[in-house]
Amino acid sequence: MLFKRRTKRSLKEWLAMLFYPKGGWMRAASYVSHRLRRLPDSPERIAKGIGAGICISFTPLFGLHFLGAALIAWLVRGNILASLLATFFGNPLTFPIIFAASTELGSVLLGAPEALHLSQLTMAFGQATGELSANFWALVSGSPLHWERFFRFFHEVFLPYLLGGLVAGSVAGVIGYFVSLPLIRAYQARRRKKMRERFERVRQQKAVQLSGERDS
Repeated sequence: MLFKRRTKRSLKEWLAMLFYPKGGWMRAASYVSHRLRRLPDSPERIAKGIGAGICISFTPLFGLHFLGAALIAWLVRGNILASLLATFFGNPLTFPIIFAASTELGSVLLGAPEALHLSQLTMAFGQATGELSANFWALVSGSPLHWERFFRFFHEVFLPYLLGGLVAGSVAGVIGYFVSLPLIRAYQARRRKKMRERFERVRQQKAVQLSGERDS
């Protein structure tokens, strides 16, 4: 099939690409930035899409970031492709900062005594996942169900993360919009100028060629 990989990536290679893409994060960021600048849309719509992608990256809705970014971009009339590309803002390098800011803010807003640290989040997530898995098999075997660890994760991690992420993400999204808008405008203006200059050079070359043909 056209454009299909000859050798399929293994699970280990796929996970490695997730946490460290080929060429490094700087190259990946440069590629995303290049794609965003060259999108065929108005600077305002592209900037709105960027803001939407940044906003959703602050939430714990992993696996739904693309869908959430597209929905927000649609609501604010932004560029949906730009919103999908901008979810790159949430990556393993920025995740610790996003998590700390979101959970800390969410805990304050909910009146929680203290936000969980990243190591505690990992432990709580593992416990909740393990309990869900155990409950699934309990449905088959008829064993009693246990939800204590899941509800603890939901109330102490997920809710603060979600609430704080929505607030912090909204602020970061607005900042992303106002920062990216003049950059995109400048890039598109420079690109249009280069295209006009290229067109003018071609026009002049054709004029000289026609003039030479008439003289001959």
